[in-house]
Amino acid sequence: MNPLDGLLVVSLEQAVAAPFATRQLADLGARVIKIERPGAGDFARGYDETVRGLASHFVWLNRSKESVALDVKSDHGRSAVATLVSRADVFVQNLAPGAAERLGLGAEALRAVNPRLVHVSISGYGGDGPYADKKAYDLLVQCEAGLVSITGTQDEPSKVGISIADIASGMYAYSGILSALIQRGRTDEGVTIEISMLEALAEWMGYPLNYAMYGGTPPERTGARHAAIAPYGPFRCGDGEQVFLGLQNEREWAMFCERILGEPTLAVDPKFLRNSARVEHGAQLQAEIERAFRDSTAEEVAQRLEAAGIANALLRDMTGLAHHPQLKARGRWLEYDSPAGTLRALIPPATFVGAKPVMGRVPEVGEHTDAVLAEFGALPPTELTDSRR
Repeated sequence: MNPLDGLLVVSLEQAVAAPFATRQLADLGARVIKIERPGAGDFARGYDETVRGLASHFVWLNRSKESVALDVKSDHGRSAVATLVSRADVFVQNLAPGAAERLGLGAEALRAVNPRLVHVSISGYGGDGPYADKKAYDLLVQCEAGLVSITGTQDEPSKVGISIADIASGMYAYSGILSALIQRGRTDEGVTIEISMLEALAEWMGYPLNYAMYGGTPPERTGARHAAIAPYGPFRCGDGEQVFLGLQNEREWAMFCERILGEPTLAVDPKFLRNSARVEHGAQLQAEIERAFRDSTAEEVAQRLEAAGIANALLRDMTGLAHHPQLKARGRWLEYDSPAGTLRALIPPATFVGAKPVMGRVPEVGEHTDAVLAEFGALPPTELTDSRR
């Protein structure tokens, strides 16, 4: 048995944010009915063709769902969605601000017929304010949230390599839905949840925001290094590869100097005596560390760091992640079905002991339209008439 067995979710969704939220629910047992445009469907289906002809974003975000293709601008499409939602526990939408209301799918209209409904809207900048109608793609929200300004090198800012604004808002939608279900269990009343990508990502900017507001200057862009902690980041070894360090306190720094650098006096050198001094003299610190690493490979240095209890990592690419020994040892991969055949994916991070995540099929556009509409009595009038003959 899965935690969300019996929960019905209807989602008028596209791209990343809402599908990410609903896939978490589906993996935990919820029945998720995904409303897509007839024909092309969710435009994320067309982002690329790298997964045996399927889009990498889409297969990641849409397993375990049923696809119902409806033209929500038509009378029947709107009526059919409303019929599905009338029996749902949760409705999620990430249309343009105000679009759901214009379609008769806003929180007030839907809860008039389903008072216990949890209604979730995800937008770029929120439903009001001067940015309400501004287009909000992930890169653009990263810029508006200040993330790009602190990411990259001194010479050039950079976006984060994943859709982090979408993921942040999707995770808040997911956790918000679970919280709303707990609240509904106490009050027996529905809940309205609004989430914006900007506000979700701005919450994750807490450290640099506080650093800048109270310190007077923003954290510097430091590539893979840390603007406020040292040593923290990559260091070159004798084989030309890098090992990544993460020291968090003075006890670790003293141990690192003694056991790894072989220079215990560095721990009390005024230039390196405390973290802020090490950050200030970062170039000298890097030279001291790389001098100690120059006769060893990155793998050898990592082994020495591990033996000394110093946090470390080697830089892995996507192939390295796909074959990560820890993920393999813990059995974190499962196979699932798709229109392109059997695929494999990581199981959800929250492990429920004794329960197996659903990991169901990735649907074709409209694969479940007829069956779902018939089940809910939402067939077009002509089809209802034909079925009664």
